[in-house]
Amino acid sequence: MIDRVYGGIETGGTNFVCAIGTTPDNLIKTQFATTSPDESIGKAIDFFKSNSRQKQLTAIGIASFGPLDLDNSSPTYGYITTTPKRSWSNINIVQKIRSQLNVPVSIDTDVNGAALGEQVWGASRGLDTFIYLTVGTGFGGGGMVNGELIHGLLHPEMGHIRIPHDWQKDPYTGCCPYHGDCLEGLASGKAMELRWRQSPEKLPSDHPAWELEASYLALAINNFICTISPQRIIIGGGLMKNPGLMPAVRRKVVDNLNGYIRSEAIMKDIDRYIVAPALGDLAGVMGALEFAKRLNQKI
Repeated sequence: MIDRVYGGIETGGTNFVCAIGTTPDNLIKTQFATTSPDESIGKAIDFFKSNSRQKQLTAIGIASFGPLDLDNSSPTYGYITTTPKRSWSNINIVQKIRSQLNVPVSIDTDVNGAALGEQVWGASRGLDTFIYLTVGTGFGGGGMVNGELIHGLLHPEMGHIRIPHDWQKDPYTGCCPYHGDCLEGLASGKAMELRWRQSPEKLPSDHPAWELEASYLALAINNFICTISPQRIIIGGGLMKNPGLMPAVRRKVVDNLNGYIRSEAIMKDIDRYIVAPALGDLAGVMGALEFAKRLNQKI
């Protein structure tokens, strides 16, 4: 009997992650650098063709950087649209995958994918209102409100909110091609590299870059707490691997709120309120697998 499995693709600004399986414990997985659309999508298709011969690949979910067209009635449904990654603008990633593998394909943002993965298997199990932020090459945010992934006019674009910019303290103009000094323009890994002229991974732990980064992240999180009222905030991405960044963010969030939000989760238990993803780097691709599973249940 052939086992039925699901496929997941997480398209990141730096890496593609592809997996076949059903749970975090039974994955076949690969990772490779995000390059051109043809090369990256081609590698993903080859992976699924090579690893599904003894299994029945039922559906594929894609957790992708955006912006995305998620309107099923739109002629450009499944497209990556006005992304800052210029070579990926107006790419119909859903059609490219579906036409080559002949299976149903579902798509949502990479951060909604990571949020879903954490809700099913990770740090937000049992919660119905929370957000997931990723701080890496770019900056993204997604999550759930009342048990549903956040959608609406489009989908959340939390990386492009405006935050206070102290020009004397930080004269860097920002790297977002659309907004300059929005959150992503000031606090993404790309922004850090351009501002300090070296990769964030090479910056020492006591470099002033990390204090500035924590300040920007805390300002953004304060906005999200006051607008979405999440029961928990999960923060992943490559920059959060700096061991001092998460404690600094927590401290600054509490300081900025200044006692206004009267919740013990913030006032007494901030270490369990702002947390790292329990699934680690698997959060996004596991959410993509769950997209595929839920799509299959609808068919």
